[in-house]
Amino acid sequence: MKKLIYDIVGKLNKRDIQFGDVRFTSSDSQTIFFEKKNLKHISKTTDAEALGIRVLVDGCWGFAGTDVMDVTKVDGLINLAISNAKHSARFRHTPVAFKSIKPTTGSYYFVPEEDPFAMPDDQKIEYLQNIANKLNQNPLIIHTGVHVDFYRQYKVYANTEGSFVDTLVYDTMPSMSVVAVNSKGMQTRTWPGHMSTKRGGFEVVREAKLEENIDRIVKEVIDLLDAPTIEEEKADLIIGGGHLALQLHESVGHATEADRILGMEISYAGKTFIKPEMLGNFKYGSKEVNIYSDSTDPRGIGYHLVDDEGVPGRKVDIIKEGILLDQQTSREIAPQLGLEPSSNMMASFADDFPLVRMTNFCLAPGKAGSLEDLIKSTEKGYYIDFTKTWSIDDNRNNFQFTTEIGYKIVDGQIVGIVKEPTYFGITAEFWGACDAVCSESEWNYHGTSYCGKGEPGQAMHLSHGVAPARFRNIVCNVKA
Repeated sequence: MKKLIYDIVGKLNKRDIQFGDVRFTSSDSQTIFFEKKNLKHISKTTDAEALGIRVLVDGCWGFAGTDVMDVTKVDGLINLAISNAKHSARFRHTPVAFKSIKPTTGSYYFVPEEDPFAMPDDQKIEYLQNIANKLNQNPLIIHTGVHVDFYRQYKVYANTEGSFVDTLVYDTMPSMSVVAVNSKGMQTRTWPGHMSTKRGGFEVVREAKLEENIDRIVKEVIDLLDAPTIEEEKADLIIGGGHLALQLHESVGHATEADRILGMEISYAGKTFIKPEMLGNFKYGSKEVNIYSDSTDPRGIGYHLVDDEGVPGRKVDIIKEGILLDQQTSREIAPQLGLEPSSNMMASFADDFPLVRMTNFCLAPGKAGSLEDLIKSTEKGYYIDFTKTWSIDDNRNNFQFTTEIGYKIVDGQIVGIVKEPTYFGITAEFWGACDAVCSESEWNYHGTSYCGKGEPGQAMHLSHGVAPARFRNIVCNVKA
């Protein structure tokens, strides 16, 4: 396959184009799902191959992709990409222009401790069946689920500047859930939560400690049935890492994808309240808020040697001590905002056009110590975690989030639980209310395999590094 990519780049170099790149992906995936102790679904896709060719001609992008690998069709794909660029250029007012960059060459092959695609299906099913059997241990529980996704992708990227990189990665998403009901309503508990995807193989399932946390979520889901709700109109909230990762994702991550500023991404997932003139001066949060994009950290699933247009992985400060400094950009968009490309152009598969996407998008750890320390320093409030529902407007500005459970804090001690803690906010006001972030010891990556963007839609794998953080005087009741 490497030779084919070399040959395609060679053909592009002989054509009258400004820039060209080629991507190949071969993807494998497997899903195993148990419902109410029963194996409800198992599926596997292997060797799903795709090829994409992108060219810049007459100041406009042209693209052609296929999921049918036929070397006799390569010349036709090249011609189609060039034709698409030439036709589209007639309708483009401002030509695409960017500086060339030094080529990158190299390989990155992640080696899992336990390759799920080499393991017998019976072995994986037996492990998960044991967990599924133990979830149904109370008559109030009406539904249980155990769900695992395995993913492996081999990618080759090359361009006419001389970059040539190939990578192999594994990602795994484990989860389990219980639903209980009584005369007062229905409640849900999940583990390890909404963002459980991590880089790795079957060892990620073991590290999630599903079986070890069965008793915890079963007890909590039953207790939640009779638990009170938050009565205060406003309260201090400590938000746990799993849910804070989603808050970061929705109200900062998507908001700082620069294609939204320029109106290139609107209809699917909205635009952004950010304007170009805000860069360098807009107060996005308190001085405790330091947020960055870092595709150079292999601990996160957003790691890469280069993005899908050849920009080497970078760490970029998006927000520094609360001030908005930078954006997630492409080679085309960055110069329009006076920025350097941030290495955030990615596509799900080779036959998808790359878009500005989050990679490893992180809230830096603070100096508040452990979660226990942060709780002890909170006179009155709630520690909340495990996402249940959320909503945010198409400007990434006005939001509502609900978690599965909250732990009431009085005089630095947890004294009980509340069900479905819900809070509301405006993005900059909310992040401006952050007065403490836990230290490095509490900082971890949380990942998703299903970040949607684009039309046709693409699902991206990405990570958020966060530690629990405290937010003061947050609206918990719409009457506030």
